[in-house]
Amino acid sequence: MTAVHPPSATATGLHAVQLLPRLEQGERLHALLWRAGPGRRMISNAVLGGGIGERGWVLNAQVPHGYRRTDPDRHLADLAGDAGVEGPGVGLMTAADVSRHARAQDNGVEAVVTAGISVRGWAASPAAGTTVPAQPGTINIIAALPVALTDAALVNAVATATEAKVQALLDAGHDCSGTPTDAVCVAARSPVFGEGVHDFCGPRSLWGARLARAVHRAVRAALPSPLLPG
Repeated sequence: MTAVHPPSATATGLHAVQLLPRLEQGERLHALLWRAGPGRRMISNAVLGGGIGERGWVLNAQVPHGYRRTDPDRHLADLAGDAGVEGPGVGLMTAADVSRHARAQDNGVEAVVTAGISVRGWAASPAAGTTVPAQPGTINIIAALPVALTDAALVNAVATATEAKVQALLDAGHDCSGTPTDAVCVAARSPVFGEGVHDFCGPRSLWGARLARAVHRAVRAALPSPLLPG
């Protein structure tokens, strides 16, 4: 594990991520579990619990290379059940070794990233698209903010995190914008009556700037060297 910054004193919660080992088909694998608890709204493109809504946990599960299951949502739900979490949550998958995750924080915003880039490229490509279900994500980003965001700001946060990811890839010397199956999950506080809700999370907004810096640092730390396979 690579630690970029000490856990945030504001305790948005990602410092409490658990590393869970398991055996699957004779292979030792790991998963990262964040028990976020109530009072969280999340946005994600994850195969399980994607979209926007109240979510209580996030599971980032490592799966074998060459993963062939056609029901990843069921697989993730089973893994979450085995881990003892219930109710709505977010489940992500990756073939990367999640025990080598990286984390970073910036003024109350936290990010945890797992990354492997053995299959990578540019988003705008002449290659034809496909309707075949995507393989497990390779760069998975989980970020948490200690404030409430509107739906539009949550969407903005995903864009900001993605921009920061690409910046980290380029800064690290990788000639790509990511992998075809990257995933992101951003968690914010649920709105509370009488308290403010932030309308913006772009890279120059107060919380978007903090999100971008945290994600950039965590992605940069999680990435393998461009001179090594990853």
